[in-house]
Amino acid sequence: MDLSGLRRHTPQSLAGRREAAVLAPVIARDGDANLLFTKRAAHLGEHPGQMSFPGGGREPIDRTLTDTALREADEEVGMRPTEVDVVGRLDDTRTSSKYAVRPFVGVAPDRQYVPDESEVAEVAVLPVDALTDPANYESERRVGHPEYGDHRVHFFHVDGYTVWGVTGRMVVQLLERTTDWRAPAEPDRVVGADAELPI
Repeated sequence: MDLSGLRRHTPQSLAGRREAAVLAPVIARDGDANLLFTKRAAHLGEHPGQMSFPGGGREPIDRTLTDTALREADEEVGMRPTEVDVVGRLDDTRTSSKYAVRPFVGVAPDRQYVPDESEVAEVAVLPVDALTDPANYESERRVGHPEYGDHRVHFFHVDGYTVWGVTGRMVVQLLERTTDWRAPAEPDRVVGADAELPI
């Protein structure tokens, strides 16, 4: 991964949405790049069981959204702010749960991270080589969504996990900015907004 292209981003309007931030941790393991994800706890009210990057809503104690991302990573998996080198960020994105999320990318050490069971069911470190393997990727265009209209949903199936939704969109942007991988120009299929998800 070449992380030098991450300084550019497109700020979006955060008006009317709660500010949030996530950290996409890049971990070098045996000379290869990996991304750390969390599997959200099943009892959470928003996006239970989904794969995500550590993160959450901005709190009054957070001076900046970078502080939000680092605080949440510490709370969720014990990744200390002092051990993360934040190297850039991706485009702001909206979620169906009325958040405006700013994704930051940081380099973190390869060590064991312990999930906070109140929020996180598992920590998964997935190889970038597997995420960019065409055999592990599919996408679909969903038509007629009441909020987003026609939109594309990306799915990465790696090591028994499926990364999709907002996090999938973030992964696409991260991989396209830091590797030679590109999402195919056309989705694998077109489905209705309420079609069953392939996960």
